[in-house]
Amino acid sequence: MAQERRRLLIDPQRLQAAGGDGLVALLPEESRYLTRVLRLGPGGGFAICDGAGSLWEARIEASTQARLEQPLASPLQRQLRPSPELVLAAAVVKRDYELVVRMAVELGVDRLQPWICERTAVMGQLRPERWRAIAREAAEQCERLWLPQLAEPGTAHDAWPAASGLRLLATTRRQGLPSLEEVLEQVDQPPDAVWLACGPEGGWSEIEEQEAETQGWIPVSLGPRILRASTAAVAGISGLSAWRHRRWSC
Repeated sequence: MAQERRRLLIDPQRLQAAGGDGLVALLPEESRYLTRVLRLGPGGGFAICDGAGSLWEARIEASTQARLEQPLASPLQRQLRPSPELVLAAAVVKRDYELVVRMAVELGVDRLQPWICERTAVMGQLRPERWRAIAREAAEQCERLWLPQLAEPGTAHDAWPAASGLRLLATTRRQGLPSLEEVLEQVDQPPDAVWLACGPEGGWSEIEEQEAETQGWIPVSLGPRILRASTAAVAGISGLSAWRHRRWSC
């Protein structure tokens, strides 16, 4: 059955080139993964996902080709885009951002927005293409039909007014904040998107928090303890994903 097969994510544009015979050209790294890592030979079965909601069964024809077992227009599975969209706007952290990306994708995030904040400390260069590769691998591993999108890094100052939907600002050291769960339980109708902003290791600056609240962001608490930035981001998206699944089964 397809759900028991390892998955390979191939972009829709490449699948369109398969044509009526269903033959899909494999990239060298895809061929190596199938034949050396999974040890599949000719006729070996696996699944192909396009990252846009569709999945097909496939079999290896040769080292550089695979054949779809269902017509391109009639995939084995087709899934609507999850709604509401879950967006994690997480400040880039020195050592753990790759882990944040991987775990957020596994937990169900739909869009990732890396942020540079006033107190962000970065080691070396930013690596958005590396982060996208990690997101892709994580989507394959956890059998997601929709590939989460990872935006180019931006600044919190520019992004506060650009976000739309329900916008939540995870923060600490403030008395009387509602918890993330309390705010979510008050939502009656699903918004188009739910944003969760998590700050850097040094926390949000006072100016950043003021800007966010002026733009309609709601400060929330992720619990009674002070968490590492990476832990906060993962805990927050875990809570959002569980809420969406419980309320809207997606």
